[in-house]
Amino acid sequence: MPSYRTARAAEDVRRELTDIMRTLKDPRTQGSMLSIVNLELSNDYSHCKVYVSSMEGLEKAVDAVAGLESASGHIRREIGLRLRLRHTPQFHFIADNGIEYSAAMGKKMRSLGLLEDTEEQTADKIGDTDEQDD
Repeated sequence: MPSYRTARAAEDVRRELTDIMRTLKDPRTQGSMLSIVNLELSNDYSHCKVYVSSMEGLEKAVDAVAGLESASGHIRREIGLRLRLRHTPQFHFIADNGIEYSAAMGKKMRSLGLLEDTEEQTADKIGDTDEQDD
C-alpha cells in the first residue's frame, strides 16, 4: 500500500507529466486528446507505470504510447529538473481504453434511461430557479 509520501510524489509526477505531454513535439502525441488514467509509482521511486488513454480510441493510445516511449529520456530529464526527488523514475507507458470505455458505458446508460444528460439537468435546474423567482 502506498504511503502518504509516495502518493503525494505520484500526484506531483502526474501533474508535471501532464504538462510535459502537452509540450512534446512528436506527431504521435500531438494530434490526440491524451489523458493519464492511472499512475503507479514504486515506493523507491525507481519505476513509474503510466496508463494513457485517448478520446479517439485504443489505436490512437497505442500510437501515443510509442511516441511517449521514444521521448521517455526527455520526459525523465524534465521530471528530474522540475521535481526534487531522490531518484527520477523510469517510465513505463501502457495504452488503456478507459476513456473510450466510460464514454460507451455512459451512452448505454443514457439509452436505457439510467443516466440523464447533464445538459437537461442543468436546464431543468435553471428553469426551476426562474420559476421560484417569479
